[in-house]
Amino acid sequence: MITTQNTEPSLHYLVRPPKIKTENPPLLLLLHGVGGNEQNLFSFANSLPEKFLVVSVRGPLTLGSNSYAWFRVDFSTGRPIINEKEAEAARKSIIQFLDELKHKEKFDAKNVYMMGFSQGGIMSYSTALTEPEKIAGIAVMSGRLLPEVKPLIASNERLAKLKVYVSHGKQDNVLQVQYAYDAVEYLKTKGIHPEFHEYSESHTISREMLADVNTWLK
Repeated sequence: MITTQNTEPSLHYLVRPPKIKTENPPLLLLLHGVGGNEQNLFSFANSLPEKFLVVSVRGPLTLGSNSYAWFRVDFSTGRPIINEKEAEAARKSIIQFLDELKHKEKFDAKNVYMMGFSQGGIMSYSTALTEPEKIAGIAVMSGRLLPEVKPLIASNERLAKLKVYVSHGKQDNVLQVQYAYDAVEYLKTKGIHPEFHEYSESHTISREMLADVNTWLK
């Protein structure tokens, strides 16, 4: 796909310009959870590190009024069953969006970070682990690593520079904390040693969680 200077990126987004002006600021991409929208994580934008161009993206699927997702998921069995085609299309859409964004916003393409909550965390794993040359680091909050994406994950050599931060609430009743434990153990087999924080929280982002991820991003 050829993107011209006038083409709007294919996903809707909100922007907080960097508070520290530089020629090519690092980019922080915010990805919301299922049923949310681009406003959710953007509500934290002003408390995120000042050096970043912060971009909060809306998922491509409309579930209802102001309710969006990256892919559909069925919890009726007690375990999340994903729509695999939609999850793969969403992964590709984020990679495409990053390429399109270069023509609209100024940022350092070698210094791109992703911060995702829940399904946004899932998409952060899916994007960065398959395209590590495009992503410098990810902060996954209350997410999981999809088994379906593992066959696409890059080699250990390609993943060598990827930085990973994982946080999860021990009382999470939507995506159990075991998903975080499993992801961290898997990442170690790929030569990645994530910074991992767990909290006595449910499926949420608390002030403490936000403070800790800010410290990591700095």
